[in-house]
Amino acid sequence: MTRHCIVLILTLCGASYSIGADWLQFRGNDTTSVSPDENLPCRISDATIKWSAELPGGGLSGPIVIGERVVVTASSGFDQNRLHVLCFSTVSGEKQWERQFWATGSTTCHEIMRVAAPTPASDGARIYALYSSNDLACLDLDGHLIWYRSLGLEYPNASNSLGMASSPVVVGETVVLQIESDAEAFAMGIHTATGMTRWKIPRERTSNWTSPAIFRGDTRDLDRVVLQSAVGLDAVAPETGEIAWSYRQGTETRPSSTVWSGTVFGVSQGLTALKPNKLGDAVDLSWSEQKLAPGSPSPVVDAGRVYVVSGKILTAGDAQTGDVVWRMRIGGNSRYWSTPLLANHHLYLFDQNGVCRVIHLGEEKGTVVSEHELGGTILCTPGAANGAIFVRSYERLWKLAD
Repeated sequence: MTRHCIVLILTLCGASYSIGADWLQFRGNDTTSVSPDENLPCRISDATIKWSAELPGGGLSGPIVIGERVVVTASSGFDQNRLHVLCFSTVSGEKQWERQFWATGSTTCHEIMRVAAPTPASDGARIYALYSSNDLACLDLDGHLIWYRSLGLEYPNASNSLGMASSPVVVGETVVLQIESDAEAFAMGIHTATGMTRWKIPRERTSNWTSPAIFRGDTRDLDRVVLQSAVGLDAVAPETGEIAWSYRQGTETRPSSTVWSGTVFGVSQGLTALKPNKLGDAVDLSWSEQKLAPGSPSPVVDAGRVYVVSGKILTAGDAQTGDVVWRMRIGGNSRYWSTPLLANHHLYLFDQNGVCRVIHLGEEKGTVVSEHELGGTILCTPGAANGAIFVRSYERLWKLAD
């Protein structure tokens, strides 16, 4: 074996190991909001704040982590037409680089929304930053622009008065987007390296703020991207956009569906468990439970339990049957928008007023083990990597670790 081959193999192995420890898109690598990291802090306090960094504009987008880089987007200016992509060192919090673009599409949004609403995504080599204006920028890890799509100019009717918030997901060599509004709605797959459209399919014309979920098949050709809208769910092949199966019982347009252990948990009729077959071309309904209906945060499933937040109530259900196991009042005086993070039998919830509550998830009940105010307005879904939690408000980005 040549020295070149040895170096290449070591490089690929290193890249694979790095990706495994990263947090590459909205709700994590597999869009579940579950982290395998057992070294996250079980309590949040002043001592766990390792650093914080000021941001130049607001955003609902969550941070993503690629190696020792944490990347977040922001929007600034009176009309929020200045788009930012920022990269910080996960170790020191020092800003490594920043890139700015002018929005080419509509920047109209609700007063608590921001144009930097979708969470960026990465395949470990590139960063894909999407905004409510339907601008999509592809950068390398050093911030150099690779390609740019002005989808707001290409499809000017695909917007709404509240703002767009669906986050992209990356599966293989495809970035999958949901661009859905009352006037124009579609999903599309874009080639990661070139920015060219691989496929585009029409969607129900209705405003929709959900993000795609990834269903991992037994083989890569059975991987599916689950698209949610008001009429139901469609599971599509990420390379072609071909619809493998559909569920048509109506679903919500704010919290997104999630996947666990070969089951899709659709936000429909409360919560509905759907089991695709081995061929990935049909789906069976396992159960539906209205008592497990989530509010704005998406459901989180792990270790046979499904957790939903509605108002200030956290409910745990049996993922196999849909039976309610326990229910608790979270506390606080503010609303929860962001999907909680689950790791090592703990749930991390951030409310709109910037308070973090950590709940230990017991078999028979949940217990609040810490409550700490970070401050600011937090609407993002946090990320976790290498023993640390990363979360942002409109104004700041924090690293929380022991």
